[in-house]
Amino acid sequence: MIKIGNINLPEHPLLLAPMEDVSDPPFRRLCKMHGADMMYSEFISSEGLIRDAIKSKMKLDIFDYERPVGIQIFGGDEEAMAMSAKIVETVQPDLVDINFGCPVKKVVCKGAGAGVLKDIDLMVRLTKAVVKSTNLPVTVKTRLGWDESSINIDEVAERLQDVGVQALTIHARTRAQMYKGHSDWTHIERIKNNPRIQIPIFGNGDIDSPEKAKEYKERFGLDGMMIGRAAIGYPWIFNEIKHYLATGEFLAPPTMSQRLEAAKNHLQWSMEWKGERVGIVEMRRHYANYFKGISGFKPHRMRLVTEDNPEVLLKIFDEIEDFYKHNPLG
Repeated sequence: MIKIGNINLPEHPLLLAPMEDVSDPPFRRLCKMHGADMMYSEFISSEGLIRDAIKSKMKLDIFDYERPVGIQIFGGDEEAMAMSAKIVETVQPDLVDINFGCPVKKVVCKGAGAGVLKDIDLMVRLTKAVVKSTNLPVTVKTRLGWDESSINIDEVAERLQDVGVQALTIHARTRAQMYKGHSDWTHIERIKNNPRIQIPIFGNGDIDSPEKAKEYKERFGLDGMMIGRAAIGYPWIFNEIKHYLATGEFLAPPTMSQRLEAAKNHLQWSMEWKGERVGIVEMRRHYANYFKGISGFKPHRMRLVTEDNPEVLLKIFDEIEDFYKHNPLG
């Protein structure tokens, strides 16, 4: 069993990564249904929370069926990070996570996310400020370093543990790599094998199949793994990995009916949480992922992404299901 503060996780847990414009409550709900052991909110700007920015506040929404769930914050100012951690605490998540890994330019330019990888002393001060300001467990998600010539994760891991971080997730790329090239988990393996490190170490990057999850589990010996992009439009990956790790056998891929049900649930929950109009529009980018590789789906997707009426949309789902009943996959 893996422990983070008072949170008990199963052996080798699978975590859903915090992804901007993806890891919202409707998507997290689907991933929980399909086997995710712990999840995180989209990352939230500490400055936005303090300014009472509507979008930032909305990201604080969590629901009991998601637990355990962490809220992730980012920023480059100690006072703002401490204050935002106190705000986060009021909605009673299971933990607070700090983002020191986001490589996006608009975040890095503010001296936040992966931008902090250039200044470990600042990273430690920011973390310490959050740890001191909350009674919740504090965890961190970060990267190997700024670029290939400045991989500093060994020092980062030890110093973050020393100031009270209770788990560390490492995306096995540098900021310079963004999401390209291969992730290198040998660096994370080295952290896990460091006798000074006592906290759980989770790996992130390129886990996109049950076979790869098994290979990485056996090869690197980490406490668990975090899955991000591979879950977009495919929440089944969590249970598929668990089943393969337990039995060595593959679960059958989701049927067309199951894909339609997941996408329809995602749409309905998005409309409930975001409002009808926003829920419909923001759901459009997900359909391609739910029906990736499905022969002849393009005309159906075009109907889904151009329709604004929720009742008509739900009817389209029924019509698609009926079509594929008479034209089975494969």
